[in-house]
Amino acid sequence: MDFNRLFEVLEYQQHRYPQTVAMAGRAHNQWQIWTTAGLLAERDRLSAGLLSSGLHEGHRVGILAHCGSPQWVMADAALLQLGMIPVPIHSTARPDEIKHITQDADLRACFVSNADMLAKLESAGVQVPMIFSFEDQAPAGSLSAISWPELACDPDEHLRGRIQYLRDGIRPEHLATILYTSGTTGLPKGVMLSHANIISNVKSVLAIVPVGPGTTVVSFLPMSHIFERMVTYAYQAAGAPVWFAESVERLPKILPEVRPHFMTAVPRVLERMYERLQEERSKGGALRKKILDWAIALGERYPYSGGQAMPPDYYFKRLLADVLVFRQWRKRMGGRIRYIAVGAAALQPRLGRLFSAAGIEVREGYGLTETSPVVAFNRFEPGGVHFGTVGIPAPGVEVRISREQDEEGNGEIEVRGPNVMTGYLHLPEETAGRFTSDGWFRTGDVGRFEHKRFLKVTGRKSEIFKTTSGKFVAPAFVEQQLLRSPFISQCMVIGANKPFAGALIVPEFVVLENWCKENKVHWTSPQFMILNPKVAKLISQEIEAINETRLGPVEKVRKFQLLYEPWTPENGLLTPTMKMRREIIGERYAAEVEKIF
Repeated sequence: MDFNRLFEVLEYQQHRYPQTVAMAGRAHNQWQIWTTAGLLAERDRLSAGLLSSGLHEGHRVGILAHCGSPQWVMADAALLQLGMIPVPIHSTARPDEIKHITQDADLRACFVSNADMLAKLESAGVQVPMIFSFEDQAPAGSLSAISWPELACDPDEHLRGRIQYLRDGIRPEHLATILYTSGTTGLPKGVMLSHANIISNVKSVLAIVPVGPGTTVVSFLPMSHIFERMVTYAYQAAGAPVWFAESVERLPKILPEVRPHFMTAVPRVLERMYERLQEERSKGGALRKKILDWAIALGERYPYSGGQAMPPDYYFKRLLADVLVFRQWRKRMGGRIRYIAVGAAALQPRLGRLFSAAGIEVREGYGLTETSPVVAFNRFEPGGVHFGTVGIPAPGVEVRISREQDEEGNGEIEVRGPNVMTGYLHLPEETAGRFTSDGWFRTGDVGRFEHKRFLKVTGRKSEIFKTTSGKFVAPAFVEQQLLRSPFISQCMVIGANKPFAGALIVPEFVVLENWCKENKVHWTSPQFMILNPKVAKLISQEIEAINETRLGPVEKVRKFQLLYEPWTPENGLLTPTMKMRREIIGERYAAEVEKIF
């Protein structure tokens, strides 16, 4: 059999690769295991309950969950096979965003994963006719939420016939889901994706990602992101057992327990793993520190792109580094991890090289919610990777650079393929504006092709600014260069209508603390260390080195301000997909911006 609609993907697994451990999730501090057959049976019980509750084909149902889970997958599949429209909501969404989504999508019901998510929904001040909980019991104190056992029921002959009738009426081109883009400014827009949109991307990914029935995967990214949701469909189609973690904070405990071969991540997760390596370094003696520094520096120079033989001297040094450092690092991640696919934000090339040198092949990709999402991806096969790029266009996806280009060949990235959205909900004019006259989708991102076929993203069209000299600066490109410094964790380049480019910088405090201890600089706390003249001098030297080697005259960062508070979705400075909210950061740190200029 084949699959052309999303609810058929799990059935495809049952037909081709039935699993005794298809999915696992944490409940009451222990793993709850689901077989493929068990997932399908519970999906149908949930479908029966949804129909019995009075919901109908075409109704839109929210899913507000703190993490991915087998329950998320079953709720999604149950809604899809009834022709209902799942509308995921980010767990980090602000109350005004939740209210907007609820009203804009006209939600008739909403699933919540636990009491915290129910409280979040209620705090938004919205009235949803029905609320269903993923948990066995409705959250304490709630009179409105219906627990999972109360909702799910065994379908009788009438309900089975009704489920089958609704399934038969769903075509691949029909609307499958609405996902709200987090948006760096303003309220989120509802992206409408069909079954065919997402299925095309699932099949593209299956052709280029090494997962199968013998591949154990860990999932910890939010399923409200199209990236993790699409990849989870791909896991199901490949027959790969999926173990869901409750949060990224639990990864250090879960990885040795599950021992996965493959996982997806955002760059921040890799940065945190690197920080833990640095934390371990700070606890070692002088010799251990030298060995770790040598191994890390060696890894960050990893020369292999998959297409040519590794230099012999590097090959043997890497073997030694593996024995002394990398092998223990992999062991802490379970010992079997081979592959990590990274998306959602730009990855520092030095981290991609370091992990790959350590025997964990890291590959960066690029996509948007509007493209279901994968547009391009670095491959795992020989010759298929170039660090610092987002890879080769995915199978079936066409990519071109618009005719309006700068002197380096950078122009807007345009995409065409079966993965491109059907449009924005209630926004026909905005939908029309995102397409060229010949039908290509305008991504809003700027980039170029390198090495003939590798796509490099250099910025966001709407973020490019002009200095008072009349020269244009792409802040994302400059930020990518600044993040090459191990002492810089986050940064935002500014300078619109100013005489030069400046930057707001959050240091990498774990690395900075190690440096302070080794250079006899008294360490107190981040809010005081950013005021230390020696720290400022260190960051200044790092920036100057990058200015001289990697940036053009107009791109050079002339002044900066250090900040101690990390930017997160929780404090409103990042979107749920980890992109900077530039206007909000600028407003929050208006005094610091004024000092720069």
